Amino acid sequence: MFRSVLGKTLGFVGYTVTYGCFAHCAFEYIGEFVLCSGPSMEPTIVNHDIVFSERMSPRLCKIQKGDIIIAKCPSNPNINICKRVIGLEGDKVCTSSPSDLLKAHTYVPNGHVWLEGDNLKNSTDSRIYGPIPYALIRGRICLKLWPLHSFGSLSERPT
Repeated sequence: MFRSVLGKTLGFVGYTVTYGCFAHCAFEYIGEFVLCSGPSMEPTIVNHDIVFSERMSPRLCKIQKGDIIIAKCPSNPNINICKRVIGLEGDKVCTSSPSDLLKAHTYVPNGHVWLEGDNLKNSTDSRIYGPIPYALIRGRICLKLWPLHSFGSLSERPT
């Protein structure tokens, strides 16, 4: 009796550990589902949209201009940010806000990217905290899952 219960318990624990390890690896190395919040990416991604962020592009250095990425916030690593890649290393980018009369520019240093929200008037991005290290990028958004009626291209910045 005791052996039977112990065997079933250990079997259940074994399956739980196996599937837990599989789920961890899938979410860590393949991709994850992200609930977006905040107005900085409107109208492309609005509050409470659910997106899928794949994890392979940053590991393979396949991030391009126009991609929407999930990254660790440079000022608070407990927070993830969702922004569009505007400049890659070596690119000249505008650092001014849209309302400034005189435009300022800078170059993105090696190993960094320049990020901005699509809603430039309501976005805390690289114009505030500067270029972010490539290592802070967690994933590239490749699919909007929810709401269903708003499927569309995420690769183009709205005008």
